[in-house]
Amino acid sequence: MPVARPPRSAVLAVSILAALALPPSAALAQDAAAPAKPHAPKATELQTVNVTASKRVENMQKVPMAMTVLTPEKLDAFGQSGDGVLQLASRAPSVYAETSYGREFPRFYIRGLGNSDFDLNASQPVSMVYDDIVQENPILKGFPLFDLEQVEVLRGPQGTLFGRNSPAGVIKFDSVRPSRETSGYARVSYGSLGTANAEAALGGALGTQWSGRVSALAQHRDNWIDNTYTGQKNALGGYNERAVRLQALYENGGFSALINGHARWLDGTATVNRANAIELGSDTFVPGFQRDKVAQDGLNKQHLFTWGSNLHLNWNLGDTSFVSITGLEHATTYSRGDVDGGYGAVFHPPMGPGFIPFPSETADAMPRDRQLTQEFRLASNGQDRLNWQVGTYYFDEDIAISNFDYATFNDHALDGYANQTQRTKAWAVFGSASYQLADDFELRAGARYSHDKRHFRVDRLQSPFGAPPLTLTADPNDSRWSGDVTGTWTVNPNLNVYARVANGFRAPSVQGRVLFSDFISQAKPETITSYELGIKSTGMDNRLRLNADVYSYVMHDQQLTAVGGDINITRLINARKTEGYGAEFDLEAVVTPDLLLTAGGSYNHTALKDPNLAVAICGSGCTVLDPLNADGNALIDGNALPNAPKWIGTFTARYGIPYGDDGEFFVYTDWNYRSEVNFFLYDSAEYRGKPLLEGGLRAGYNWDMGRREVALYARNLTNKRALIGAIDFNNRTGFVNDPRVIGVEFRADL
Repeated sequence: MPVARPPRSAVLAVSILAALALPPSAALAQDAAAPAKPHAPKATELQTVNVTASKRVENMQKVPMAMTVLTPEKLDAFGQSGDGVLQLASRAPSVYAETSYGREFPRFYIRGLGNSDFDLNASQPVSMVYDDIVQENPILKGFPLFDLEQVEVLRGPQGTLFGRNSPAGVIKFDSVRPSRETSGYARVSYGSLGTANAEAALGGALGTQWSGRVSALAQHRDNWIDNTYTGQKNALGGYNERAVRLQALYENGGFSALINGHARWLDGTATVNRANAIELGSDTFVPGFQRDKVAQDGLNKQHLFTWGSNLHLNWNLGDTSFVSITGLEHATTYSRGDVDGGYGAVFHPPMGPGFIPFPSETADAMPRDRQLTQEFRLASNGQDRLNWQVGTYYFDEDIAISNFDYATFNDHALDGYANQTQRTKAWAVFGSASYQLADDFELRAGARYSHDKRHFRVDRLQSPFGAPPLTLTADPNDSRWSGDVTGTWTVNPNLNVYARVANGFRAPSVQGRVLFSDFISQAKPETITSYELGIKSTGMDNRLRLNADVYSYVMHDQQLTAVGGDINITRLINARKTEGYGAEFDLEAVVTPDLLLTAGGSYNHTALKDPNLAVAICGSGCTVLDPLNADGNALIDGNALPNAPKWIGTFTARYGIPYGDDGEFFVYTDWNYRSEVNFFLYDSAEYRGKPLLEGGLRAGYNWDMGRREVALYARNLTNKRALIGAIDFNNRTGFVNDPRVIGVEFRADL
C-alpha cells in the first residue's frame, strides 16, 4: 500500500531544523567571529565570473569554450514551484530536458544529443558532475538543486578532462563550500496545489583549522489529480522530497581536505500517463481533456533513496598542486505506474478513455547501485606562459535492476519478474596544457585514453506470456582516445576569438528487457568530432557581456533507443552517421544600476544519415509521415533527433526600485522558449510537442541591505498546457506539463 505522507508542516520543520542543527557555539567557535557583511552597493558593471570548466579556477571570459553559467538567483526563481533539476530545460542555449519517469530520472540533451531511453541502465551523452563527482546512473542525476554556488553548462565534447559518456557536454554543479565566515540563509514558500518548499543552510568556523556547512531542502506537493475511474479525489501528482548536504573543510598551510556527505529521499507519484490524450492525426489534446483528471485502474507509486560522500584532498607544493578526489554513491529505488494510462481493455470491458487494446502495469526497481570513483591530478600553479595538468581516473560501478509486470485484472498480482546485474570497471589517463605562444595567442591541447569493460547478466524468472526462464550474458568492452585542440586570439582586452576542435565518445551500452523479448540489446560505442568557432566579449564599460559561437559536428554510430512501437520491444540501435550544426549566444547587460537583463538563444539542426536504418512504428494508431520498408518499419534517414528543438531562447529581467535607506521593491521575470520536438525516431502527426513558451514572475520587497525578503511568485505564468511526452505501443498515451503555481515566499540571510 502507499506509504503515508507526513503533513506539510512536518516537512517544512524537518528541513529548517536539519539546516540549523549546527549549534551556535560551533559555528561561532572563535570569540572574534567576523560580523555579517552588509550587501554591496548595486552593481554598475558586471562582476567577474570564475569557473572550473578546465578543472582550475579561471575567468569565464578566458575559457575558450561554449558555456553558460547559471547563478543562484536564477536557480532560486526557476525552482520556486518545486521543480527539480528539470528546471534547467531551455534555461541555457542548446539545453533541453525531459522525463517519463517522474522526478527521479532526468534526461538531458545538448545540441540535440541525448538519450530518450527509460531503462535504469541507460547511459546518456550529457554528463552530470556534482561537486567534481560524475553521476553515471540516471537515478543519481536528479539530485535537487539547493545551496549551490553556480551551475556551469559546458557545451560540446568534453572528452579530455571529463572522459567517457560526455560527447554532448557536461552540466557541472558546485555547492557553496564551507568558509570561516559565518553565513547562511532560510527560505520558505507556499503556493497553489499545496506546493511547499523550505531550504536552509548554515556555515562558519568550527575551530582554528576547521570550518563546516550544513544545508537541507524539503519540497512537498499535494496530490492534485482526480482518478475518475476509482472516484478518488486528489489521487495522484503529489510528492515529498528531502535532501541534506554536510560539509567539513580542514585547512593547514598548503594542505586542505574537504569532506562532503549528502542524501536524498523521495516519496511520490511516478509520471501520470493519460490514455488516448492525443487526437488522431494531430498533435493536439482530444476534446474535453482535463489536466487534473485521469481514469486509471493501475497502481502508481515511486520511492527513492540515494546517499553518497566524497573527499577532496589538495596539496599546494609551490609550483604545482596535487589533488585527490574520491567519490562514493549509492542509490535504491522502486517506481510503478499504469503505463496504458486508462482502465479496462477491449477483452475486459468497460474500457477507456477511448480504445485500450490491453492493460500495461509495470515497475522497475534498483535494489543496488554502488558507484566508486577516484581521480588523481597533478597541475601547475599559474605559470606565466605554460600551464599543464596530468591525471588518472578510475570508475567502478555495481548495479542490480529488477523488472516487474503486474496483472491489473487479477488484483494486480505479479505475473512477470526479471533481474539484471552489471559490473563496470573503467580507467583513464589524461593530460592537458595551455601555452601562450604570443602575447595575443594561446594554444590549448589535451588527450585522454580510456578503457571500459563491463559484465552484464539478465535472468528472467517469470514471463507474463508464459515463456520459460531465461539467462543471458554479455561482456562489452572498449578502449578509446579522445582530446581537443583550441586556439585563442586576443583581439583586444575586451574581445577574444577562439577555434576549437574536440572529440569524445560514449562507451558501449547493453540492456536486457527480457520480460517482453528473448534477447539482449547492445549498442557499440559512439564517437563525435566537433568544430567550434566563438567569441567572448565585454563592452559598454563592462556593463555588457556577449559570448557567441557557431559549431558543427559529425557523430558516428550514435546510440539510439527505438522505443516500444507496434512490437512492444524497446531496443538499442546505432545510426551510421548523425550530423549537426548551429549557433548559440549568451548576453548579460547592466542597463542601469536598477535594471539587469540576461538573454540566451540557440539554433540546433540535427539529421540522421543512415539510408537503411528503420524502426518499428506505433502500435497505437498514428499517422506515420516517414516512408516504410517492406517490413512495415519506418525509414528514418534525414529525421531530426528526438527531443531536439531547433530553437531555444531564454530571457530574464530584474528591475529594482530603492525605498528608504536599505530597502527595495523589485520585480523579476524569466521566460523560456523551445520550438517543436519529436518524441520518437520516426515522424508522425501525433507524437510531437508543439512550440512551448513558459514564463515566471517574482515580485517583492527586500530590506536590511537585502538580508530579508518577501515575494509573490508565479510559475508557468500563462498556465500553458503542453504535451511533453508520449507512449506509442498501446494507445495514444501522453503526459503533460504542470499547471500554473502561485505562491508567497520569505527568505532571511545571516
